[in-house]
Amino acid sequence: MGLLLLISVAAVAACILVIVLMLMNPPRSVSRICSVLAPAFGFSATAVYCYGWFSVTLGGPFPEVCEDANAFGARLASLRQDYWPLRNACVYSDGSTVEHVSMAINVFVHVSAGLAVVLACAAVFLYRRARHIPEGTS
Repeated sequence: MGLLLLISVAAVAACILVIVLMLMNPPRSVSRICSVLAPAFGFSATAVYCYGWFSVTLGGPFPEVCEDANAFGARLASLRQDYWPLRNACVYSDGSTVEHVSMAINVFVHVSAGLAVVLACAAVFLYRRARHIPEGTS
């Protein structure tokens, strides 16, 4: 996971550099820009997921941060650690939970991965559409 995290961070930096260079030397087709943005979003989702995976696996201060009882007096029933979606939670006997991995990590991973898929599909669509349009028409 550590190697995947490093590769993802390096790939995101490379994609951003390519995008900046492409935008500095116009004109570039939208399909090419989308085809570089797609892996940038995909690798950023991978990097953030790896970061969250390490926070779940290594636990940080978890489970020491779980109190024996919550504010309403319910006893600690169990600890919940999931890797998809990323989750570190203290589960109490009344059903309440206290999360220790930010939901923003999961939201960012899902949104970035979704954007990567959408941009990849858009790049293919735009590339194929541009190939089938005769040059004399607009």
